[in-house]
Amino acid sequence: MSLAYKLDHAETRADAHIPSKLLLIDGRHVASASGRTFKSINPATEEVIATVAEAGEADVNRAVAAARRAFEGRWRTMRAAERGHILLRLADLMTRHADEIARLESLDAGKPIAGVLRQDLPAAIDTLTYYAGWADKILGEVVPTRDDALTYTMREPVGVVAAIVPWNFPLMIGMWKLAPALACGCTVVMKPAELTSLSALRIGELALEAGLPTGVLNIVPGPGRVVGDALVNHPDVDMVTFTGSPGVGRGIMRGAAGSFKRVSLELGGKSANVIFDDADLVAATRAAASGIFFNAGQVCSAGSRVLVQEKVYDEVVERLTQRARSLRMGDLSDRATSLGPVISEKQMNSILDYVDIGQKEGATLVTGGQRVGERGYFISPAVFANVEHEMRISQEEIFGPVVSVIKFKDEDDAIRIANGTAFSLAAGAWSKDIGRLQRFAKRAKAGTVWLNTYGYTNVRLPWGGSGDSGLGREHGTAALEHFTEPKAVWLNLNG
Repeated sequence: MSLAYKLDHAETRADAHIPSKLLLIDGRHVASASGRTFKSINPATEEVIATVAEAGEADVNRAVAAARRAFEGRWRTMRAAERGHILLRLADLMTRHADEIARLESLDAGKPIAGVLRQDLPAAIDTLTYYAGWADKILGEVVPTRDDALTYTMREPVGVVAAIVPWNFPLMIGMWKLAPALACGCTVVMKPAELTSLSALRIGELALEAGLPTGVLNIVPGPGRVVGDALVNHPDVDMVTFTGSPGVGRGIMRGAAGSFKRVSLELGGKSANVIFDDADLVAATRAAASGIFFNAGQVCSAGSRVLVQEKVYDEVVERLTQRARSLRMGDLSDRATSLGPVISEKQMNSILDYVDIGQKEGATLVTGGQRVGERGYFISPAVFANVEHEMRISQEEIFGPVVSVIKFKDEDDAIRIANGTAFSLAAGAWSKDIGRLQRFAKRAKAGTVWLNTYGYTNVRLPWGGSGDSGLGREHGTAALEHFTEPKAVWLNLNG
């Protein structure tokens, strides 16, 4: 492992624009009603980046009231094409400020700058332009029923949306929620994760510059147990869209039930990446390493379980180990850095606990699984061999750079193991046998299946899972259905 960490991080700090650290409510940057603040920490240095206003229930009430006024006012009645033009102007502003936004996301979320520029930022801009194009194409249809009536459908915005965004991809996942909601004519109260609020606040600044009417987008950073709960239980919030853990998702379902809010949940996974013995092992192991170690393993669809057929098991373990040891950790501003820190000390300790659990369960820690350095939350990527399917490291989402390599006998055994968790977000398979891959795709319990590749997403394809992976789908036309309500209209033609 190459440790190229620079303690001063001068380049990253100097080039990053720190946005307004106040709440965004009704088009104005305001302090929280309580005056409370919290510190945003750089996970790579443990330094304070900014002190941010901490929203409370009173601030949520102000934000929801502003969103309701905006929804009932100009935003809902605006021509759909004009809404699309505003979103395109925001996309243009994000493109013009790309370097600044990328460095801000790198600082706040502990991401290597190369990864942000390659993945997070382009995906966010692509999502915005995609849904900007949909704004004036959300159509109803004429449905013939009888000769004396014109009967048709229309789709109307669902109303005020609470968007609760996670810390692992704050910019990208935030836009997955924001762009379709705005394109459909909804207004939004966004709660970014307390650990990663800065990119959302910057997007709020740019949205106002792009011409978004006041109150359409409100941003209220703060703790989930306060801000999230207040949004979920607020009677004037019509929908909650959330990405996070199954435990929090269950709480949201319970809270939303009181007023029958619409809910969309993406809750994570324990995805299986299956390598058959006839696969291209060079390509498969390279993708498997990327599938678990990208973003320090803090990815809902991370291929944290690599299932390998018996004949090639030892070779795959060796290849994964070599790739894990070759990853470059350190200075986030260095374009050669491929592995950053995990998000917080709490998350680091949780991951290290799982490394201990795996060894106590009898799995073999081949490499990694240790804290690197005394400053920042860096963990060396861990490869576990001789993992049994029933072990906790095989069943529970670790959300870190830890891969469990599990042996299987044949197709049926691979499917049994792949489907043998409470999660169902994604899965992958590698083989030269196209028929085998097709059978796997049909039998895999997963919302997305990658065949001879792993990890790609695109806003044009549905994204989500079931069970402990949540409910509903994001992306594509599925999001348009989430953020709109269908209405049937009968017109009597006989007057």
